[in-house]
Amino acid sequence: MLQNLNIGLGITGSFCNFPRIKGLIDSLKKEKVNKIIPIVSLVTNTYDTRFFVKDNFLEMLERETGQKIIDNIVDAEPIGPKNMIDIMVIVPCTGNSIAKLANGISDTAVLLATKGHIRNNKPVVIGVSTNDGLGANFKNIGMLYDTKNFYFVPFRQDDFNKKPKSLVLDYSKVIDTIKLALMGEQIQPLLV
Repeated sequence: MLQNLNIGLGITGSFCNFPRIKGLIDSLKKEKVNKIIPIVSLVTNTYDTRFFVKDNFLEMLERETGQKIIDNIVDAEPIGPKNMIDIMVIVPCTGNSIAKLANGISDTAVLLATKGHIRNNKPVVIGVSTNDGLGANFKNIGMLYDTKNFYFVPFRQDDFNKKPKSLVLDYSKVIDTIKLALMGEQIQPLLV
């Protein structure tokens, strides 16, 4: 079902999730997608963290996708007008990016690519990863959940003892979420 699709893969700064991105790319390639276009936020493109060395991560993205990274709003702008992708998948999507999407702010490559893509009336898949998903960002998740063409990867509390407001996506459900989003359906159950 994903064969021959062009997928925009947005990656925002939930750094602890970055080690899982190669596995997601491998899963998409097994589905025989045509193209995976990596689109990264400014923080993803800027910082080394305890989870990865920025240059190694970015090199992996380009090597594994075979595509040049889109890392600025100038390069992200044509995605909508040129109808470059069939679906936008933002994994991981931070609370900061969710808040901006819910409020119409598009000041990063990922957000501008999403804004341009939405105008083509095509689906956007959100993989929540935020420490305040059950806090300040709960309302923003709700706003996007109730907005046409936005679909969520099932998610759960991350570590309810140490981080009771934290949410994280279920990576095993990303492909199924994409397939259903392409049919205009939200995968269920959403909370796992």
